[in-house]
Amino acid sequence: MCHGACDSFILFGHPELKTSIPISGLQGPGRVREKREKERSALQELVGKNLHVLSQIEGVDLEIYKETVLPRVLEQVVNCKDDLSQYYLMDCIIQVFPDEYHLQTLEMLLAACPQVQPTVDIKTVLSRLMDRLSKYAASSADVLTEFLQVEAFTKLSNAIEKVIEVQVDMPAVGAITLYVSLLTFTLRVHPDRLDYVDQVLGACVKKLSSIPKLEDSRATKQVVALLSAPLEKYNDTVTALKISNYPRVMDHLDNGTNKVMAMVIIESIMKNNTCISTADKVEVLFELIKGLIKDLDSATDELDEEDFKDEQNSVAKLIHMLYNNEPEEMLKIICIVWKHTMAGGPKRLPFTVPSLVFSALRLVRQLQGQEGDIVGEEVPATPKKIFQLLSQMIEALSAVPSPELALRLYLQCAEAANGCDLEYVAYEFFTQVFVLYEEEIANSKAQVTAIHLIIGALQRMNVFSVENRDTLTHKTTGYSARLLKKPDQCRAVYACSHLFWVDGQDGIRDGERVLLCLKRALRIANAAQQMASIARDSSGPVTLFVEILNKYLYYFEKGNKQITAAAIQHLIELINTEMQGDSATSDAFLASTLRYIQFQKQRGGVMGAKFESIKL
Repeated sequence: MCHGACDSFILFGHPELKTSIPISGLQGPGRVREKREKERSALQELVGKNLHVLSQIEGVDLEIYKETVLPRVLEQVVNCKDDLSQYYLMDCIIQVFPDEYHLQTLEMLLAACPQVQPTVDIKTVLSRLMDRLSKYAASSADVLTEFLQVEAFTKLSNAIEKVIEVQVDMPAVGAITLYVSLLTFTLRVHPDRLDYVDQVLGACVKKLSSIPKLEDSRATKQVVALLSAPLEKYNDTVTALKISNYPRVMDHLDNGTNKVMAMVIIESIMKNNTCISTADKVEVLFELIKGLIKDLDSATDELDEEDFKDEQNSVAKLIHMLYNNEPEEMLKIICIVWKHTMAGGPKRLPFTVPSLVFSALRLVRQLQGQEGDIVGEEVPATPKKIFQLLSQMIEALSAVPSPELALRLYLQCAEAANGCDLEYVAYEFFTQVFVLYEEEIANSKAQVTAIHLIIGALQRMNVFSVENRDTLTHKTTGYSARLLKKPDQCRAVYACSHLFWVDGQDGIRDGERVLLCLKRALRIANAAQQMASIARDSSGPVTLFVEILNKYLYYFEKGNKQITAAAIQHLIELINTEMQGDSATSDAFLASTLRYIQFQKQRGGVMGAKFESIKL
């Protein structure tokens, strides 16, 4: 009965069709094109119904399908010379027969693919076949064994290669789409076989190498899909870095798309919190994202400023994901990143150098306390070695130029050197800070910010000898007093008082020099008041006096014997005299300060006794 049914199918002996119609009849000539298309559509539908009926016939098992049904059907498909008919019939075969049959007859089915007309959309047929097979593989763990036994990947790979070879006019997008489908199949069925993934990418590289330039946007999108698939599957960029042909595929992308793909890689790393922990992998990674870290050859595209900033900020974030607990390996990683960063030119340095500096400083703190070089190490990971590298990194910012950023980074390095008890290194960093301040920072607002940063960093330093500290504090107070605006001078000078009074067990407590700073600040505040009076024909704001009063109270509480209750009393009276006609802001500030004094008086005890003599 089964053989009769098969013969009936081949002859299209359907009850609705009394005469035998060969498949080649689907391409029969017609005088009217529209009529021909309608006939073709009706016959395709009829053929599809016949195939569906045949697939449902009881008794058509795998053996009969393999020995009788499929060979006869494929013979007529190949003999049919109409491209639409061949496409439709191949698609019907894939859709109506069980996946198990396709797997066991894969070689026979794939052998017919290169024999169809060159104009047949065979890539869609093969893509649907691989999609069905991959879903079948996911249905049961036992099924995977069958895929290995029949060598499904090898057969599919060979068939795709032959189809591309035979169809010489197949556009690039068609070939690459086939590789995307094969890769998707591989990642679903054999996710543990990176060699299969690499083989697919290698075949794609071979195809792309035969194309002078990839200009088809659809083909470019398919290449991006090909490269994105392993990232999405493994959720681990480290795995993708093991695939040798991955960067070779990226080399065939245009500059714009190369950047897009580089951003996809970085986003994958950030999303999955992937740590790149070896120098070799970092080298491969930075080769992959080279479109972001340097200008590629023949790059002529207009550079969008916002896009450029986003790209460089992404690279800066990426640097923080490069880490290894072993100091020597971490130093190698830093050196590799620095090498690639320098190749990118000065415009990228302000974005990437800070991340690299802080990555190196983290390593310095890990090595804190080590002295000298480690004998026998090829690249000795010692604080001294790293500080030398840090100095080179920050110095490179001078080519941008970016002196304010460099100053901040020098101060960070100085504090790290302080933690490592390397006085001469810390002093050298401060020297560079002052050189930058003198020669590069001309903007008055930038100078104010820089002075306060210097004061804050210098206050925290405890590694300097008395002589070196005096030299640095003298420089700092001198720069503070030479700021352009009197209010800025005043605030910087009274901030310098903290350089002479540092809390802590071994803190500096030079009460006389604190008082000198505060008195100098008062003189500057008085000069600012007089200048404001001349300019406005009225008294200027007394906020500076209230700020200085707060500094007096701070040191008074800390036990500075040079700051007396009488001095505070005198300052309060001075402020009250100057307050006439002043703004509500200064008034509120003073009122808050006086409430604090009253609070301390009412506390009682030692502190209450100290404040008792101050009359409000």
